[in-house]
Amino acid sequence: MSAAVDPVTLTVIENALTSTCRDMGVTMMKTSYSPIFNESLDFSCVIFDPEGQMLAQAEFCPSQIGTIKFTVTWTLDELGLDAFEPGDVLLHNDPYRGSGHVPEHMMLKGVFWEGKLFCFVANVAHMSEPGAKTPGGLSGDATEVFQEGLLLPPVKIKRRGEDVDDIWKIILANHRTPKVTYGDFRAMMASLDLAEERMHELLATYGEETVRSACRELLEVAERRMRAEIRSIPRGVYHFEDVIEDDGITDRAYPMKLTLTVADDEVIADFTGSAPQAVGPVNAIYAVTASAVYNAVLHLTDPTIPRNEGCYRPITIIAPPGTIVNCAFPAPVAGGNTETSPRITDMVFGALQHAIPERIVAACGGTSSPFLFGGADPETGDLYAHFHFEGVGWGGRRGLDGNDMVVTINGNCRNTPVEVFETRYPSFRIDRYRLLADSGGPGQWRGGLGGERILTVTAPVTVSALLNRMKTDPWGVLTGGSGARGGIWIERAGSEGWRTFVEEFGTLSPSKFSGIRLEPGDRVRIVMPGGGGYGDPHDRDPEMVTQDVENGFVTIERAVADYGYPGEPR
Repeated sequence: MSAAVDPVTLTVIENALTSTCRDMGVTMMKTSYSPIFNESLDFSCVIFDPEGQMLAQAEFCPSQIGTIKFTVTWTLDELGLDAFEPGDVLLHNDPYRGSGHVPEHMMLKGVFWEGKLFCFVANVAHMSEPGAKTPGGLSGDATEVFQEGLLLPPVKIKRRGEDVDDIWKIILANHRTPKVTYGDFRAMMASLDLAEERMHELLATYGEETVRSACRELLEVAERRMRAEIRSIPRGVYHFEDVIEDDGITDRAYPMKLTLTVADDEVIADFTGSAPQAVGPVNAIYAVTASAVYNAVLHLTDPTIPRNEGCYRPITIIAPPGTIVNCAFPAPVAGGNTETSPRITDMVFGALQHAIPERIVAACGGTSSPFLFGGADPETGDLYAHFHFEGVGWGGRRGLDGNDMVVTINGNCRNTPVEVFETRYPSFRIDRYRLLADSGGPGQWRGGLGGERILTVTAPVTVSALLNRMKTDPWGVLTGGSGARGGIWIERAGSEGWRTFVEEFGTLSPSKFSGIRLEPGDRVRIVMPGGGGYGDPHDRDPEMVTQDVENGFVTIERAVADYGYPGEPR
């Protein structure tokens, strides 16, 4: 047993590991080709030990940070440590081997020190074009995972520091935008190289044994502190239910049921009783469901706890196979990571609303509002594709109104700015982008506002969508009201009035479809849902209601109806 590392050295090494992950992300942002990397930051960066235990992470995408724990562990189980040599880089995006969904590609590189494997550095990122049946992936009416993109089991894209040309050829031949894929993959590789260099510097400074001992101790610290946090939650068995409104193929709803047990210093999230897996692409694999629960628990506990494997150990997830929260191959899964994941996180909050009301939050808009499109640039003929997502209203929480138009809770991403959107993609002009009054659920603490974006088609384009909360409300907590629903509509060139895609194109769902061709002059309207309210609306400070009315966040009519507002704006 090695001696304990002194607190100062332990803190320095923890900060070095975390800052390495952050700098990996900066490298990806600065050197990538696609806006989903350099604007949206839809990626995550992590460090693991040879046993597959997460040592550190940076504050990027929560859903990816949770799933990559399984991606790396299952990869190591499948290949074994002997498969790794210095300079090797593995690539992997198979959901049924732990990836969140097909567009998210994980790269993994072993860091060797004095001839021995010391750790792994890894990243995971959402590729804007994964080679699915329609541009951008996330086909809203997919019925099997094979329609969602090119599946890659763990394969070496670099071997002993050299490109594996055959793997590159297969990938680039199957992606509509090979130049963008190539640039983004190189950005991911550059971040791994940076992390390897930083780890070598850390080992050279403190020595292998000290760094290894510090890593073990940090895992123990995180577990000990997380268990202490869980002890502060009243013991009990808590329940909550929510529903995915449809799956793009059928009009049926898919209930999800959660039994959350808080027992001394551990949490057990049991989804027994949830609906059988969906026909369409709203299924979550086990890793996605687990990641969503981790996300909730991390939001409810001390944010200074080291973010490593130790803080996940007290959390157990039970998700019966063959259900919407743990689907079986080859079910489609694209929306599980964008749509079902944030709803599961909200369910944990809903279950605990009476146990720890001072910590929980009402439901957020609960959708990433994925809007996918692609086509050919009319000037150059080059193909382009993009996965565009939107912000939603977040739920109110004690002492604070919900955030307005922030990407849903599993993402921690930024949407693409209007200027970049119109510069990079010749297919659309953005005519309107605004917050929507009355979209935040009423409460003592109001839900955040959703928004509206209206786009005019300027060149022929193929679009797909995978949205939720068109039929079900983002719920409030502790008698707070629901947020407004969202949706997507079309107005054809030369016509007047918005119609659903079901009415105009005969799609099976109003919010989940793929491969719809639009022509110049057509217009698309996307409405993002608001967040739920927290607490009784009649307990809201009247001055805050007045400010909401004056700021245009709440109309006078709704202020009167929801809050008993008596006055006119000043």
